[in-house]
Amino acid sequence: MSQSQSQPQPQPQTATATYTSIPVTIPAADVISRSIQNLLGAISRHRPWPEFGSSLSRPDSPASALTRLRFNSRHFRTNYILLIGVCGFLSLIGSPGWLLATAAVVGLWLVIYFFREDPLVVLGRYFSDWAVFVGLVLVSLAVVWLSSGLGNVVLGLGIGLLVCGLHGLVRDPEGLFLNENEAASAGLIGPTYTPV
Repeated sequence: MSQSQSQPQPQPQTATATYTSIPVTIPAADVISRSIQNLLGAISRHRPWPEFGSSLSRPDSPASALTRLRFNSRHFRTNYILLIGVCGFLSLIGSPGWLLATAAVVGLWLVIYFFREDPLVVLGRYFSDWAVFVGLVLVSLAVVWLSSGLGNVVLGLGIGLLVCGLHGLVRDPEGLFLNENEAASAGLIGPTYTPV
């Protein structure tokens, strides 16, 4: 045996690339601006109000009522959220301090939690979504604890939920949704072709 065959050949070392994320600092004004744009985009998805108020009739059976409630809650979701928010707002008109505090807390939730796209950075420190959530819950509880308008808010939101539930039961969803046969016969969709 030769000398070269008995000794193991050194293997070439491969370098592994390590990628790290580069923290990006975004000005707070840009985050708030984008959050407000996202909020307005979500609100713009509401159904037209004339469609919301048309075609009201009594359901034929409890099963029909539940079907209506399920279809209408999906179709008019944004309208219902807006209606419940307006009822909550109207219940707070009598106490302007509570109205301002609630508006500030709701604004914080919308901007900092629901419609935020980027990580939250405060004084160079990154906060996880869980930390933001816990902080907002604590702020919300503190505002509720320190104010005396909780009964009015619960009453207003309850009335809003009741109105939305009644609308969901009496709004006939006929014409809101097309089934496949109706859509195909109206020429809205064509036959699908799957290659063999």
